Amino acid sequence: MEKKLAILGGNPVRGTYLPYGRQWIDDDDIQAVVKVLKSDFLTTGPEVGKFEQDFADYIGSRYAVAFANGTAALHAACFVAGISQDDEVITSPLTFVASANCVLYVGGKPVFADIDPITYNLDPQSIKEKLTQKTKAIIVVDYAGQPAQLDIIHQIAKENQLIVIEDAAHALGASFKNKKVGTISDMTMFSLHPVKHITTGEGGMITTDNQEYYQKLIQFRTHGITKNPKELTATNHGPWYYEMQMLGYNYRMTDIQAALGRSQLHKLAKFIERRKQIVEIYNQAFAKMEEVICPQILPNVDSSWHLYVIRLNTSHLTAERKAIYKALQKENIGVNVHYIPVHTQPFYQSLGYQSGSCPDAENVYQEIITLPLYPQMSDKDAQDVITAVKKVIQYYSNKKGGKRAQ
Repeated sequence: MEKKLAILGGNPVRGTYLPYGRQWIDDDDIQAVVKVLKSDFLTTGPEVGKFEQDFADYIGSRYAVAFANGTAALHAACFVAGISQDDEVITSPLTFVASANCVLYVGGKPVFADIDPITYNLDPQSIKEKLTQKTKAIIVVDYAGQPAQLDIIHQIAKENQLIVIEDAAHALGASFKNKKVGTISDMTMFSLHPVKHITTGEGGMITTDNQEYYQKLIQFRTHGITKNPKELTATNHGPWYYEMQMLGYNYRMTDIQAALGRSQLHKLAKFIERRKQIVEIYNQAFAKMEEVICPQILPNVDSSWHLYVIRLNTSHLTAERKAIYKALQKENIGVNVHYIPVHTQPFYQSLGYQSGSCPDAENVYQEIITLPLYPQMSDKDAQDVITAVKKVIQYYSNKKGGKRAQ
């Protein structure tokens, strides 16, 4: 007999709310932060440099540069890439707004290519169609932790002399054809927000093998100032001397953040492995449900699974995504939606961007729901998600005379 949905007055699957993502902080992390709080350095100090080196070693990149947050890191990447007034940068519409905003920050113009409706990553063919004489770079987004088709995209970039900035906010620990994300593109940004793979509270990191980019990134995050004797343009006045050589920003990471990040980095492999275990539980549970389309991963790609995004097969349902979303929330399952296509946001519409220009992204957006996925989830938590999804989907399935959304 069908159980009554919580949204219709029935009992929820869970008694407590399960968020879609959250950090995992343990005593080691806390002690690492306390040690810094008792030291002489709270803002940028030795811990930042150590974290950058540890991060670069993990990725296998030559350099890593820490920032206050991922958006600041993207802004810096656009600046050092030389993007300026009237330059066009192709990026994805199915992403957080920062992936496009960073282009506007430096005076450039975001150009939205459409997505592959299977992976939700940028469609290389759409990139080709958006190329113009003004195209300067591609900001490629690794959606949900799955790397985009980086080989094809880099070939397009090479043929057109474009810079590739990879927004890997979701993809720390992922790899493409056995190459770790962070070693492939000209610059790669990682987010260290609490719902990501590791956290510094707020934070971002850029990896690169380009020494010129590295030096400019360091300078840009510190007001455009340098103390490096080799970079000074005037006579050195003394040990205190510094020069502001560009208009930079205060985008520095603190030692408090870096200490937390270093401690978290040691646990990254465990965090990713647990994410993959939960994904396998979900995949098995939903595999035979015609109403649900599970995430599709391409061959030769290893996703680090930041998000688990299902797509509703609305041809088998009597309700649209909104009703199902609200019903799952009432079951105490903290579902979310990633993302509202950037070009449909009011601000971008005011700049002349139009709905309908990226039909695949817009269609996918109408049908996707993000399920809870984070390493501290128990098997019971995952089973609660499955139970709630099946309960709600069964109610609205048209195979068994499902009910119409109220």
